[in-house]
Amino acid sequence: MMLWSLPLFPMLCAAASYAIGRRSASARDRFAVCAGLAELALCVWLLFQPVQEGRLLGLTLALDGFRRVYCLVAAFLWAMTLLFSPWYFAHHHRRNRYYFFNLMTLGATLGVFLAADLLTAFVFFEVMSFTSYPWVAQEEEPEALRAAETYLAVAVIGGLVALMGLFLLQHTLGTLRLAELYDRARVCQNRGVLYAAGGCILFGFGAKAGMFPLHIWLPKAHPVAPAPASALLSGILTKAGVWGILAVSCNVFRYDAAWGCVVLALGTVTMLLGAVLAVFSVDLKRTLACSSMSQIGFILVGIGMMGLLGEQNGTAARGVLLHMVNHSLFKLVLFLCAGVVFVNLHALRLDDIRGFGRKKPLLHAAFLLGAAGIAGVPLLNGFVSKSLLHEAIAEYGGGALMTGVEWVFLFSGGLTAAYMTKLYIALFWEKHPTRQAEFDAMRRYCSPAASAALGLSALTLPVLGLTARFSMRKITEVGLDFFRVGQAEPFPALLTLENLKGAAISLGIGAAVYLLLVRPVLRRNGSYVDLWPKRLDLEELVYRPLLLKILPGALGWVCALFGENKLTIPLAKGVFRAFGVVSHALSDLTDALMLLLRRTIFRPSPIPNGSKTEQTLSYRMGKAIDRHTDGSDRYARLFYRAQRTWVRTTHRISGNLSFALLLFCAALVAAFVYLLLLR
Repeated sequence: MMLWSLPLFPMLCAAASYAIGRRSASARDRFAVCAGLAELALCVWLLFQPVQEGRLLGLTLALDGFRRVYCLVAAFLWAMTLLFSPWYFAHHHRRNRYYFFNLMTLGATLGVFLAADLLTAFVFFEVMSFTSYPWVAQEEEPEALRAAETYLAVAVIGGLVALMGLFLLQHTLGTLRLAELYDRARVCQNRGVLYAAGGCILFGFGAKAGMFPLHIWLPKAHPVAPAPASALLSGILTKAGVWGILAVSCNVFRYDAAWGCVVLALGTVTMLLGAVLAVFSVDLKRTLACSSMSQIGFILVGIGMMGLLGEQNGTAARGVLLHMVNHSLFKLVLFLCAGVVFVNLHALRLDDIRGFGRKKPLLHAAFLLGAAGIAGVPLLNGFVSKSLLHEAIAEYGGGALMTGVEWVFLFSGGLTAAYMTKLYIALFWEKHPTRQAEFDAMRRYCSPAASAALGLSALTLPVLGLTARFSMRKITEVGLDFFRVGQAEPFPALLTLENLKGAAISLGIGAAVYLLLVRPVLRRNGSYVDLWPKRLDLEELVYRPLLLKILPGALGWVCALFGENKLTIPLAKGVFRAFGVVSHALSDLTDALMLLLRRTIFRPSPIPNGSKTEQTLSYRMGKAIDRHTDGSDRYARLFYRAQRTWVRTTHRISGNLSFALLLFCAALVAAFVYLLLLR
C-alpha cells in the first residue's frame, strides 16, 4: 500500500487545495507548494526501497529502477513548477481550478509510470489526459478553447484506439502484465494480430508523445497554456506517451527488427519535421513546442534502433533513457524562462520580446544553459544523450538507408542549434526598437521563489553534464532494467573524437542555417516573419475535414443507400423488432426482480403513525390554538394529520433511498467482480 501513496497523495491534496482555496488564495498556494515538495521527498525516499508491487481494486503498481528514476524526475518538475506558479498566477483568474487539476494530474502521471500492466497504465493515462485538459483551456480565450478542443480530441481518439489494441493484445496473449508479455509474444503464432495490436497501442501513446502525424496538438496547446503547465506538458506528459511506446517495444516486440523499422521511420520524420517547424516559428513558446516534437523524434529514433540492434542494444537504450531525462529538464528550464518573459510583457512574439533579457543575469544564464544543452554542446548533459543515440545509429551500419538516417539525425541536431540560437539572440542580444530602455530598467522581474525554481532547475544541466561519468552512468545503471537490454556493455567514453566530430557537424549545420536562412530570409526589415504556409496545417488540411465532413458525409451516403434499398428495409425492421423484444424482456425481467426484492428481502416495514408522545404533542399544540380562536378542534385535527403525513413521507423516502443505494452498491460490486474475473 505504501506504493499507492505516490499517486493517491497528490490526488487527496488536490481536493484539500480546492477547499482551502475557497477560503484563502495565499494559503492554497502555500499548501500546493508544500504538497509538491512532500511528493518530491516521497520519491527520494522511494530510491532506497526494494523492488515491490502493490495491488488495489484490480490495478497493480510496480517499483523498479526506471520507475524510481522517472517518478523522481516527474516530482522534481512538479515541485519546481508549483514553486514558480504563485508568482506566475498572481494576477490570473480561476487559479483554484488550476491547482486542483495540476495535483490530480501529478497523481495520474505517477500512476502511469508505476503501472505494472497495460490496463493500469491505460486507466491512469486516460485520467491524466482528462485532468490536463483544463490546463490548455485555462485562459478560456477562443484560441485556448480551440487548442484545448484539439488536445482533447487527440487524447480521446488516441485512447480509444489504444484500448482496441489492449483488447487485441489481451485476447491474443492472455495477459497485459509487462513481466509476462515477452515470453508469451515470443511463442505467439499469430504475428499479424500482434502487430495490429501494437500499432493501435503505438497510435494511442504516440498521440500523447507528439509523434508524427499525431503531433497536431503540440504547437497549438503550448502557446496558449500557462508556462508552468507547458513545462509539464512538454517535459513529463509527453514522456508518459513515450513510456507506453517503450512498454510495448521492450516487452511485446523486444529485439524485433520489423517493429524497430516502423518506430525508426516515424521517429525520423518527427525529429526532422519538428525542427523545421521550430526554425520557421516566430513565437517563443510555439518554437519550444515544436522543439519538443523534434526531441521526441530523437527518442523514438533511439527506440527504433533498440529493435534493430537486437541484443546489442545497450547503447541505444542508454541514449533513450538519458535523452528522456535531459529533455524533461531542458523544457522545464526553457518554459520557466518563457513564463518570466510572458508575465512581464504579456507577449511571446519575437518582435515584441526581443531585447528583454539584456541585463538580466539569472534569466540569461538559465536560458543559455537550456539552449546549449538541448543543442548538444559538449560538457552539457544533452551532448551525452545525443552522442549515445548517434553512436547507436553508427553501430548498426546498414548501408545507404541508415547513412541517410544518420545525416537526418545530424541535420536535425543542427536545426536545433539554429532555432535555439534564434531565440537566444532575439532575447538577449538584439534591442527592441522602442522599449529597450523600459526593458533594461526592469530589475525586479521575478519573485524570489520563482527565481529559486528557475535557478535550481537550470543548475541541474551543467551538474549532470560535468559529472556525466558518475551521475549519468548511475542513472543508466539504475534505470535500464525496464528496457530489457540484451547485453549491457560498460558505460562508453564520451569525449571521444567521433562524438566531438558529430557534435561539431551538427553545430556547424546550425550556424550555417542561422546565418544563411534565419538572418537573411526569416528576418525582413529588422522583423521576424512567419513564412511557413498556413495551408500546410495538418489539422485544418486533413483531420478536421476528415472527421467533420468526409466521414459524416460517407456515413450519410451509406445510410441513404440502405434507406432506398427495399430489400434491406424489412431486414432492418426485423432486426429492430427483435432487439425491441429482447430489450423489453430484459426491462420487464429487471422490474420483476426489483419487485420481487421489494416484496421479499427488502419488504417495507409497516408505516408508523408516530409515537404517542408525538401524537399528544401535536394534538395539544393544535388545541391550544383552538382555544384562542373559535373554540373548535379544527387546528388540533390539522396538526395531527400533518404529523402523521410527515412521519409516513419520511419513512417512504428513507426506504426508497436505502433500496436505491443497496441496488447501486450491488451493481458496483458486480462490476468490480466482473473486472477482476476478466483479469
